[in-house]
Amino acid sequence: MEPPENDVVAFESAEKIILRWDSTASEDAREKMIFAGDRHEIDRYLQAVDEIQRSMEFATLSDDQNKANSAIQIAMARLEDEFRNILIAHTTPMEAESLTDTSNEDYHDNNSEVDSPLTKELEHQESNSSGSYRSTNSIREIDLMPSDAIYDLRCIAERMISAGYLRECIQVYGSVRKSAVDSSFRKLGIEKLSIGDIQRLEWETLETKIRRWIRAAKVCVRILFASEKKLCEQIFEGLGTATDDACFTETIKGPAIQLFNFAEAISISRRSPEKLFKILDLHDALSDLLLDIEIVFDSKSSESIRVQAVEILSRLAEAARGILSEFENAVLREPSKVPVPGGTIHPLTRYVMNYISLISDYKQTMLELIVSKPSTGSRYSSDPNTPDMDFGELESQTPLALHLIWITVILQFNLEGKSKFYKDTSLAHLFVMNNVHYIVEKIKGSPELREMIGDDYLKKLTGKFRQAAINYQRSTWVRVLYCLRDEGLHVKGSFSSGVSKSALRERFKTFNAMFEEVHRTQSTWLIPDTQLREELRISISEKLIPAYRSFLGRFRTHIESGRHPENYIKYSGEDIETAVLDFFEGYQVSQHIRRRSQ
Repeated sequence: MEPPENDVVAFESAEKIILRWDSTASEDAREKMIFAGDRHEIDRYLQAVDEIQRSMEFATLSDDQNKANSAIQIAMARLEDEFRNILIAHTTPMEAESLTDTSNEDYHDNNSEVDSPLTKELEHQESNSSGSYRSTNSIREIDLMPSDAIYDLRCIAERMISAGYLRECIQVYGSVRKSAVDSSFRKLGIEKLSIGDIQRLEWETLETKIRRWIRAAKVCVRILFASEKKLCEQIFEGLGTATDDACFTETIKGPAIQLFNFAEAISISRRSPEKLFKILDLHDALSDLLLDIEIVFDSKSSESIRVQAVEILSRLAEAARGILSEFENAVLREPSKVPVPGGTIHPLTRYVMNYISLISDYKQTMLELIVSKPSTGSRYSSDPNTPDMDFGELESQTPLALHLIWITVILQFNLEGKSKFYKDTSLAHLFVMNNVHYIVEKIKGSPELREMIGDDYLKKLTGKFRQAAINYQRSTWVRVLYCLRDEGLHVKGSFSSGVSKSALRERFKTFNAMFEEVHRTQSTWLIPDTQLREELRISISEKLIPAYRSFLGRFRTHIESGRHPENYIKYSGEDIETAVLDFFEGYQVSQHIRRRSQ
């Protein structure tokens, strides 16, 4: 049965329009684009395509089917070119100012770094929660194309998909839009690096890249990928089963994998203490983005991206736990054996306390990640290289707080070992005092750290450095004060009792020599904390000065009545008091104690 005459005329008219725009047969057709012309011509061509498709459904004769198939193939090739041309014409690189993030970071890095591309938009989105995407106020879409271009693309896509050219349509769309995404990636500073490339970079270089990645990831997920998803929906939604998802995945999957591979490489890299805080920054950033990732990549076809993000987050958490454990072990085993000059604060003490102060800055994240108590030495352990620790009285503390306390315990244990390298016992006690006092002050100086460690343990630490101060005074001054005792100076004669001048002279000479030696030595020792230095000087003076003045008052006349009294009574009480002020300054003073005229 032949088709009605009207249908034949309509087909031939449509075929004529299709063939006129066959770029393989006409120079004019090759040089011009239909969708760059007037609307009337665009609509005529689309109607011609519709007519050819309609006629294919009713064609019964082989010749008619072949003619229709030939015409539709020519039309689809033309529409594919038109589709590509519209995409390219309206795919412009995002402006640098729209990509520059000047928003406030929630993370802990205070370095102001002007990172490129996509981010003023981010500032706008964070300050303006209206116009949100699917009930979240963190995602903000940019209109990537004008509405008339979107309309034309949808008209073409509808006809290509209807004719069975879905795959070709998706491939063209994906290749053009992926180039646009790649361009934005370059502006954001996201490099094409393999996991191996990333792991071979120096850590200092990676730190900079991590800062940039955090900014870029926020932009990519919340603006760039979300905007690409919106564009796919505008063009393809409703045209076949999940076509918009397929186009979105085709466009974004490669860039998304490239983006998240960076965080994955960091999560599985070699663990070392200096990496902890950047890993926590990455963890916080990715955790903050997780809901947005689930919204943007909500389809079955992009499930692998959601799974990758969750797995990376889990590995970053495990890396943070592992690094904390390795840090504890490194503190315990730190091997330096050269005593720091003057018994001052050891570099290890400064490093460890600054480190745990930074940990307290990440308190919320670390409380979530650290869920088990530290592996401590047992009080019944025979290992002399590990301190004993009983957490029984700290049951109310969080696991994180217990780890921080454990770190201070192993730090003190290590410092006690280092104190034994001092030949002078007094200096060893001063070293312990200085370092434990520094630990106490660092805890007091950080409200978060103090809250976690608790005042009970802080009191123990305070008692420890005060005991070290007492031990120092006993070690140095008991023998000096022993010179100022009365025992051994009195002699008994047959008619009267008296003072042995020779014994008295020897006692003064011994005191002078011992005090001068202490003065010469301990003026080079250092107590860097001004208040602690002053407190220890006062404590020394309160014991030494009254004892010396009392001794001088009782026995001065016995020396002054003999020959060369200045050889024995060399110093007044004021001279001794002034000399004490030289102690613990950390530098050599004059070999001779300053003396006032007597």
